[in-house]
Amino acid sequence: MDENRIGFIGLGNMGGRMTRRLVEARIEVMGFDMDPNAAGRWGATPVASIAAVVAAADVVLLSLPDSKVVERVVLGDGGVLASCRAGQIVVDLSTAAASSTRRIAGALAERGVSYVDAGISGGAAAAETGTLTLMVGGEGDVIGRLAWVFAPIARKVVTMGGSGAGHTTKLLNNFLNAVSLAATAEVMVAGRKAGLDLHRLLEVLNASSGVNFATLNRFPKIVDGDYLEGGLTGKLMTKDVVLYTDLLHELGVASFNAAGPMASFGLATALGYGDVISNRVVDAIGDVSGGIRLHDN
Repeated sequence: MDENRIGFIGLGNMGGRMTRRLVEARIEVMGFDMDPNAAGRWGATPVASIAAVVAAADVVLLSLPDSKVVERVVLGDGGVLASCRAGQIVVDLSTAAASSTRRIAGALAERGVSYVDAGISGGAAAAETGTLTLMVGGEGDVIGRLAWVFAPIARKVVTMGGSGAGHTTKLLNNFLNAVSLAATAEVMVAGRKAGLDLHRLLEVLNASSGVNFATLNRFPKIVDGDYLEGGLTGKLMTKDVVLYTDLLHELGVASFNAAGPMASFGLATALGYGDVISNRVVDAIGDVSGGIRLHDN
């Protein structure tokens, strides 16, 4: 396996940052994106097609919006499946449905290609610094061979099980992320409207039972007007919650808590915040609560 070159398909917000980390680690990245300028922007060597990426590398990474796009890139005309060769490894860093992941893994296995699903967590900030958490599904020996790929982009890599286990774990994590963000946004708007000092409110929450990722890492910035732009958008957060509910339906597990984040991020999209960072859900809630903003600037 050539440990100095990989292929990367999907050089957007997360894929681009991971690409830059790999390039900085002296790994040549052959990049393809629908934006023809993306590869150069992140330091990758531009290639003209998916087929060219697959031809250039033994390891191909994907960072794409959802399962439909992943299926089109892998299984569609001119896609990965049509161009792959035995012995290659395809690593899907997208947020995707585990059932789709397993179908793709089966199709690639017939060609002698290994498919690894690697859900990522940590957002744009962790991608920027190479401190992502990866939750990985696939064959253990194949995952072990990817240590040189994961090292520049992740601080923690956890093997979760067979094909689909990584993406399943990702959906479970993202749902809790959606719940905590939406609920904390609502609480912070209420705190502002009640006249509380929001820094002191966060101090209490972070030392009490209401503490969560949003209170610790998001709202200390948001209350001062920094929304941490560049991360997961509101529309993508809604997509992740939908994937979570689909997963629970497949598993036969009752879901009683999805309505809150679905309503919150749906509202954000309806009010024009769908294409910006999902943290802006707090502004959507503020809009329908009397035009409340957490900050004065």
